[in-house]
Amino acid sequence: MTDTVGYAVRDNVAVITIANPPVNATSQQVRTGLMAAIERVEADPEAGAAVITGAGRIFVGGADITEFGKAPLEPYLPDVVNRIEECTKPVVAAVNGAALGGGFEIALGAHVRMAAHTARVGLPEVTLGLIPGAGGTQRLPRLIGVGAAIDIITSGRQLSAQEAKKLGIFDDVVEADDLLNAATAKARSLASGEDSPRPCGQRPRPSIDPKELEAVRKKTAARHKGQIAQLAAIDAVEASTRLDLKDGLVEERSIFLTLMETPQRAALIHAFFAERRAAQLPEIAGVEPPPFAEIGIIGGGTMGAGIATAAAMAGLSVVLVEREAEFADKARQTIARNLAGAVERNKLSQEAHGRILNERLKTVVGYDALSNADIIIEAVFESMDVKKDVFNRLDTVAKAGATLATNTSYLDVNEIALATGRPQDVLGLHFFSPAHIMRLLEIVVADRTDRRHVARAFALAKRLGKVGVRAGVCDGFIGNRIMSHYRLAADYMMMDGASPYEIDAALTDFGFAMGPFQVADLAGIDIGYAARQRKAATRDPRERSVDFADTLYHKGWLGQKTGRGFYVYDGESPKGRPDPEVLDLLSEARREAGIEPRSFTAGEIQRRYMAAMINEAARVLADGIAQRPSDIDVVLLFGYGFPRWRGGPLHYADAYGLENVLVDIRKFAAEDPFYWSPAVLLEELVAENRSFSGLNDDSQVS
Repeated sequence: MTDTVGYAVRDNVAVITIANPPVNATSQQVRTGLMAAIERVEADPEAGAAVITGAGRIFVGGADITEFGKAPLEPYLPDVVNRIEECTKPVVAAVNGAALGGGFEIALGAHVRMAAHTARVGLPEVTLGLIPGAGGTQRLPRLIGVGAAIDIITSGRQLSAQEAKKLGIFDDVVEADDLLNAATAKARSLASGEDSPRPCGQRPRPSIDPKELEAVRKKTAARHKGQIAQLAAIDAVEASTRLDLKDGLVEERSIFLTLMETPQRAALIHAFFAERRAAQLPEIAGVEPPPFAEIGIIGGGTMGAGIATAAAMAGLSVVLVEREAEFADKARQTIARNLAGAVERNKLSQEAHGRILNERLKTVVGYDALSNADIIIEAVFESMDVKKDVFNRLDTVAKAGATLATNTSYLDVNEIALATGRPQDVLGLHFFSPAHIMRLLEIVVADRTDRRHVARAFALAKRLGKVGVRAGVCDGFIGNRIMSHYRLAADYMMMDGASPYEIDAALTDFGFAMGPFQVADLAGIDIGYAARQRKAATRDPRERSVDFADTLYHKGWLGQKTGRGFYVYDGESPKGRPDPEVLDLLSEARREAGIEPRSFTAGEIQRRYMAAMINEAARVLADGIAQRPSDIDVVLLFGYGFPRWRGGPLHYADAYGLENVLVDIRKFAAEDPFYWSPAVLLEELVAENRSFSGLNDDSQVS
């Protein structure tokens, strides 16, 4: 035994309890303890069977992340699971909570599986560029069939106890308080011979029609374009149809170890840790965030209603203020639709839907309703004058210590803060639309923001299920500042000869969820037009200006909301189709500008786009707007559709080679030296043979 694995005999049943808080991860100590426990069961005359369960609310939450990147230590998890299955006495897994990854595989190694009604199971290894490596690809298809196993493994999704029982994963599901009694009773029944256990490994090999398997493979490849772990998982599951368990486990392990060495696995592990690192800020270390229970929101448009939805779904009381009763009612209707969508997606129960609308949400007129709010978030029109007026009025109604937040996407948070008599209480909370779905939240810290409000903002992000990233004050903060720069690269390529459809295709092939012109249509051509108008007066005269999208704006082609933008959207093509008239307009614009169009390969489009992104990201880092390269990666991953399996732009830059990035930038600078001026930080890193990853510590780059 070890300190993390307990052993106690209860009415002829050995109860083996995994206790490795906070998630009962399969650390080396746990693995050693499980091995010893099974040995002890077999030698214990007082134990006729065994039950394996977890302490607390979790069975086993997966691998021990502190072991990531280190040489594995014996006993290895596959050997532990095999030993459980080979135990000469019956073993029941009493899954009391989440059983994920290796935890699920431990349960599959048991002879019988029972679960609390609140339990969940899943094999999320593909999200880290891997496949289950302790028998999951061999035992699960033997238990529930090839098709269902492939769905679970390639999606990485979690199943409720009820769905798992319906598939045949669990033999029974009971109330949580009854689980241990039910599991020990089942174990005694197995020990007495009343029931006959049938371990997964002793079940016959599953089968699937080759044509059906090929169809699944093609569907998976399309759904996870560019990724390799999902297809490797199918290969491993397919091995279960033609190999006995022993040989299948060898095949699984071989695939697993091959994936361990791939760039995609390294990128996904980087993304995993970058997400967790984002909230670990030295400036709020040891700072207790002030509590919050009520959220005030000013403005009930799409963004304000989305923020209200997110807060209400997180169990917070919400007061949304509008100028007129008509707008307040409209905001309530929008929130109700958002909540209904959450019910349809099984993110919210119908009961909770009603409780939110009846108890947690108020949509009112008048600022006085905000007097009890702990956090007040302004989400009004993107105008400095309008926002300053809002914050000036908050001085008279907001209680002392309330956090005052602006949801601006670009504007100067320092200037907004000076509109109040309490600038220390002001920061930016830049939500991304739709705010109740998108996980990124840029937390913009102004010059005079008190650390307690920063800590509270990160606590709010966590409560809302969002990934908070600290940003400094500049036009566009981290994400929009970088996006504005690389979006210009796409515009320049379009004017110089590449069609918007070629650019979008090249970048979706790279792994982006959408190309820049598809994104423009989704956001609205009018949004980009307004941004260009706002910046026109301060644009550097050396900057090459591209205003082709203004032509679409003046025609009223505003994107998806009008059925036409860069693409045409109609009943035949709801996701959009190329528009020949746009190409004609583009040819005319090139003629008027005196541009002789040339062709671009997909590879060149990708290199230019990424070089522009990396170059501006390096400037953002050097300016202190982002604290770490990994924070920039998180922003682009969660807010801008950057492919997670590439790790983020600065991880990608390291993998591609910073010297190669700099070579590309200097090559492109021959045609536009102002736009393609290399970032000083990038030049310094190349000169010193360093990488962005070496800057991912807790000190701000300066």
